[in-house]
Amino acid sequence: MGFLFGLRLAYFCIMENIKKPAYLNLWYILFGFLMVWTVRDMWSANLQSKPISYSEFKDLVKEKKLTEILVSNEDVSGILQSPMGDFKSVRTKKIEPEMIKELDTYGVKYSKVSENTWMKTLISWVLPLVFLFFIWNFFLQRMMGRGGIQSGVMSVGKSKAKIYVETDTKVTFNDVAGAEEAENELKEIVEFLKDPKRFERLGGRMPKGVLLIGPPGTGKTLIAKAVAGEAGVPFFSTNGAEFVEMFVGVGAARVRDLFDQAKKKAPCIIFVDELDALVKARMVSGIQSNDEKEQTLNQLLAELDGFDSSAGIILLAATNRPEILDPALLRSGRFDRQVLVDRPDKVGRLAILKLHIKKTKIDENLNLEKIAAITPGFTGADLSNLVNEASLAAVRRNGDSVTENDFTVAVERMLAGLEKKNKLINDFERRVVAHHEMGHAIVASAINHGSETIHKISIIPRGIGALGYTLQRPTEDRFLMTKEELSRKMAVLLGGRAAEKIIFNHLSTGASDDLDKATDIAWAAVTRYGMAEGLGDVVYEKPTNAFLGEMPFQPKMRNYSNETANQIDRAVRDFLRIAFEAANEILRANEALLRSSAILLLEKETLNETEITQIVANIRTPELEQPRIAAIDNGRVHPEEASQESQLH
Repeated sequence: MGFLFGLRLAYFCIMENIKKPAYLNLWYILFGFLMVWTVRDMWSANLQSKPISYSEFKDLVKEKKLTEILVSNEDVSGILQSPMGDFKSVRTKKIEPEMIKELDTYGVKYSKVSENTWMKTLISWVLPLVFLFFIWNFFLQRMMGRGGIQSGVMSVGKSKAKIYVETDTKVTFNDVAGAEEAENELKEIVEFLKDPKRFERLGGRMPKGVLLIGPPGTGKTLIAKAVAGEAGVPFFSTNGAEFVEMFVGVGAARVRDLFDQAKKKAPCIIFVDELDALVKARMVSGIQSNDEKEQTLNQLLAELDGFDSSAGIILLAATNRPEILDPALLRSGRFDRQVLVDRPDKVGRLAILKLHIKKTKIDENLNLEKIAAITPGFTGADLSNLVNEASLAAVRRNGDSVTENDFTVAVERMLAGLEKKNKLINDFERRVVAHHEMGHAIVASAINHGSETIHKISIIPRGIGALGYTLQRPTEDRFLMTKEELSRKMAVLLGGRAAEKIIFNHLSTGASDDLDKATDIAWAAVTRYGMAEGLGDVVYEKPTNAFLGEMPFQPKMRNYSNETANQIDRAVRDFLRIAFEAANEILRANEALLRSSAILLLEKETLNETEITQIVANIRTPELEQPRIAAIDNGRVHPEEASQESQLH
């Protein structure tokens, strides 16, 4: 076993040094061969000797079968004479002094030998220690989740970035869709990595750092890989959290090691995902801050100042929380360029869908433009999941291809949750839900003026607490919304509550989500958009995060008086009151249609777009005052993002 172990160690050392000449260490090779040589001698000596007992040794002496013996400090080795002329060395216990007289009597030659046992002693101590070291290293690897000897404690300051060579990236701009502006911005970096002298000819230089910012799931990491794939250069991929450790100085050491590796592979791309985990803004206060994070940030700043962009190293980073990044990192000379990777518009969503359905067997009559229209606010990751959910829906019904209905089912599942067909609802509650959903549909059709189409209405429970839903499809993407358009959206939200009041003369908890969304829009219109008369063109509440929305349990800063707060409360209530009155007036003018369409919905449980079109064709639109034309949107977020939340009522 020792011989095989020595051979394996020598082989391992040689192969590792062949693969990694930069880490050549002859001591490993010499140690491996030394172990092989020592163990071989010990092994061969054991094979050539035949152990015998001391009594047998005495008998051999008396029988004159020994011609010569060698006496050492540990044992006695003798030459055994056989009739065939063959000799074997034998070993026994240490010889007694009395036995020397017998050797002289029988004429056996003997001599004293001095054995050099330092090697055996060394091996007997070293081998157990080496064995324990490998066992310790093995368990340490398991705890650290990495392989190789270099992942032990001695490499705690090594970078954990994954290195992809140009043949491993396999992602190009052909694999990216829906972010044309970001692609065009980054194509210049690709050209620089391919031909840097073209830009240096007139004294120009590429930015050292490019920061990709945008909501989660918009494809920031995919775009970074596409840049590396197009340029055909090595790609260092890591995460901001991998630099953060409990030991001070480890993060800074990993940053240094990452840039040292990148300089050896230049030209290359360093990509740091979730940058906000690494470089949060430093705060000056009486409370002691995290020294480890500050040292890591300072080291990153020093590295960005230290390397020359002409060397061919490009630092790409991605984050969805740019507001918490340290200002020193965003200044010119470090992250010179910031690229927004936003949610795709309708054209972008269509391109992303075409990209993801390449491996999907779809129906010939599938209208992808219609699918793109009913998915406003969806990111690239959402659309990828949508295609997968539609494929699974087609498999569940044993279909031969994925149809438009499968995509509709997938959208409903993603927005509203799973269907609960076995959930028992009494007849009265079903009637309330049916009139509630038809109230949304009638108000939306009366005041949206063709800007949104009712795609589907259902009273089948879904998700957590959703007893029914109305799915709308915008006819176009909107990026700016007026006060009147926000009012229309609030009225659509409150249409279900108004229908319950008219038909049953009561209010129920079914409109809780509608009220929440309508209140958010009214509050944003007053405090953020300056749409309330008497409060002036003032922003009273700033958004906390442009891409993640409000964080839970985050305290709000109030920079206005109690009198202003009362005016804000009254303005919010006025917005909601006017929207509710507008919805109530529309539904009273169409009360007969509301009752008949609710009966039809109770019978079928789900109405498709064709059936809804026949219903809304008979809507009567009363003459409403301009301020009372209402609607809904999530005022806390971008109108394009809010449309995803406002599809279901």
